[in-house]
Amino acid sequence: MKNSFIKNHTISEIIEILGDSDQGDGLHVHISHNKFDTIPVKYPFRNNSYSLILILSGSLTFQLNLIPHTVSKNEVIIVKPQALAQILDMSPKLSIISISFTIDFILQNGFKKEDYDAFEFFSGNNIPKIKLSEEERESAVSLAKILERSIKFSLEKLPYREELVQSSFKLLLYHYASIYKKAFPDLEASLTRQEAIMVRFLDLLEENLINERTVQFYADVLSITPGYLSKVLKEVSGKTANQLIDEAIILEAKILLNTPALSIAEIAEQLKFSDQSFFGKFFKKHTGFSPKAFRKAR
Repeated sequence: MKNSFIKNHTISEIIEILGDSDQGDGLHVHISHNKFDTIPVKYPFRNNSYSLILILSGSLTFQLNLIPHTVSKNEVIIVKPQALAQILDMSPKLSIISISFTIDFILQNGFKKEDYDAFEFFSGNNIPKIKLSEEERESAVSLAKILERSIKFSLEKLPYREELVQSSFKLLLYHYASIYKKAFPDLEASLTRQEAIMVRFLDLLEENLINERTVQFYADVLSITPGYLSKVLKEVSGKTANQLIDEAIILEAKILLNTPALSIAEIAEQLKFSDQSFFGKFFKKHTGFSPKAFRKAR
């Protein structure tokens, strides 16, 4: 039951879960080699950092903002801050490189306008996974190891430590930016119509979830019929519009229930349910537990 809770993790907490040493300053390089016998984080969670994940061997299946992804050898995917993630499956010989960094790290390290322009692939609404060539993979691995060493040098207070970290980090991200730009010169144009509808729907859902929960509302904004919207969403995500709306409400409810300062009545009001009883019935229908029982099981 405890694994059902959605938690908001800082980059330091994720580092601790992975069993790494904290490298500090909102930047972390994780290089694993068959390290995990079981899934290290079994519950849904959000974190406050960007993560660039490269699979070296094996495969990883996880749900990202309600959409399932399977990432295999030599494939890279980006996870944005506050994206809702849950690891669903991983191969027994999983080996990855993950580069994680916070917005504060970017703001505090002298990035210029041209840097932000080059890294625009991080901020797109739909960040596709991409497969690297062997040469691109080797370069990515080498650059990640250089960055990891530079961070260690910075912890040892060596001369030019900040410059080493900044330069290594930028070199690594420019490497990925070049690959993404080559593969997706116009990211939006690379989406199918169905994928574009899915992306737009999820954006609208995030913006309007508390006040708008009918399929008709989202279909009207997208200028399509409710039936067609559900059909498209089912094809892309495996879930209908109603299922995605209900799931998003339940996810928000779980986050609020994980906040002890809020009473269940206050949570029901915040989520715009007519009363606490109706919220309780809705929550139990979708989780099998009453809000009180769910909270008590923490």
